[in-house]
Amino acid sequence: MERYKILRELGDGACGCVYKAVNMATLEIVAIKKMKRKFYYWEECMNLREVKALRRLDHPNVVKLKEVVRENNELFLVLEYMEHNLYQIIRERHGKPFSEEEIRHYTSQVLQGLDHMHKNAYFHRDLKPENLLVTGNTLKIADLGLARELLSAPPYTEYVSTRWYRAPEVLLQSSSYTPAIDMWAVGAIVAELFTLSPIFPGDSEIDQLYKICNILGLPERSSLPGGADVSRLLNISFSEILPANLSLVIPNASPEAIDLIKQLCSWDPMKRPTAEEALKHPFFHAWKWVPTNPDEKKLDRIGAIPNLELNLWDFRDQTDDCFLGLTLAVNPSDKSLDMIHSVSRGLADDILFGSAFQDDEEPSVYWSLLPPNQNPLPTPVDSSLSLSFSSSIRHPSIGGVPLSTGLSLSSLQPNMLDCPVLAARSSFRHWL
Repeated sequence: MERYKILRELGDGACGCVYKAVNMATLEIVAIKKMKRKFYYWEECMNLREVKALRRLDHPNVVKLKEVVRENNELFLVLEYMEHNLYQIIRERHGKPFSEEEIRHYTSQVLQGLDHMHKNAYFHRDLKPENLLVTGNTLKIADLGLARELLSAPPYTEYVSTRWYRAPEVLLQSSSYTPAIDMWAVGAIVAELFTLSPIFPGDSEIDQLYKICNILGLPERSSLPGGADVSRLLNISFSEILPANLSLVIPNASPEAIDLIKQLCSWDPMKRPTAEEALKHPFFHAWKWVPTNPDEKKLDRIGAIPNLELNLWDFRDQTDDCFLGLTLAVNPSDKSLDMIHSVSRGLADDILFGSAFQDDEEPSVYWSLLPPNQNPLPTPVDSSLSLSFSSSIRHPSIGGVPLSTGLSLSSLQPNMLDCPVLAARSSFRHWL
């Protein structure tokens, strides 16, 4: 170990102490984990679970093992150095919430690292913010001291992970838990990134179960894995506990984030998504944005409320261009159509309508983005939008309104999409 100079201690755990050090030959900064127990044989070192796992796993979101050194019956693991852990970053926020994009960025990296671990037959068993290391924008899973191989036979150790991130099946002393315990921990960590405090901060294992019940409600017996000690829930189940509204517990989380947390923190481990499945959750695909329903009171002015489906299917090379497709089912009244005619007259075609569709016998319903009381907006914004609509409903033709089902907006203004929409009839087949 004379090649390394210890700079400072980074942390002290149950199995070893971690130090920041520098390689005197290369000047590379590394982390060195000095194990607390003695190792008298090299085979002991190489059969250590953490060493076996780190040697097998090679992924950008799993910390890398650089070297294993045994000296004077002491074992040293030389690891890549990371500047922070997620716990430190959370504390340094001082109450300022992360943006959802930041949470999405961290969570996706955790799941990518876990996906690699699980597919290589390991599960971590001790995921918590302290074991997620961060340098710049990169997050890596670390401290695999409690990692187990999936092929290793149960029963597994009862005590795994820090209590606040411990899955219910572990708290209920099930001896046959699965990698789903890692997914529970991810759900708890995601919730903490939103609230900046643990969502299940139990003072003991029983209190931990009580905290979980206060959020999720009492579990169905069928949702608990085999071998779980349900007697631990008896004291809690004497009083009725209904699940909390998670949107009120985590008010700054989007509906997609709430849904992801609910799936990850499911009582039933079989219902939790795998890391690969979780990465496909809508939370990680924010560009597939579906707008909220328009104000029904505003839509009363134009008749029937449409059923709206939004699909985002293509981005061009320019970052300021995107193309959207919508399907609208609506049955506007004649009165509505008369109103559309009156408010549409005099508005520029390139603002309200695109007239480049023709030669189709099927009529369609067109919805513009300008409300009845709004004039065309002249101030340009660097973005453009194309929309297409269709309907099987036939309407009488509307004089003075261009026949079109396409909308091309060369200039958009902020919050323009917050306005109500209007309808008109047209036919189309293709762009001219």
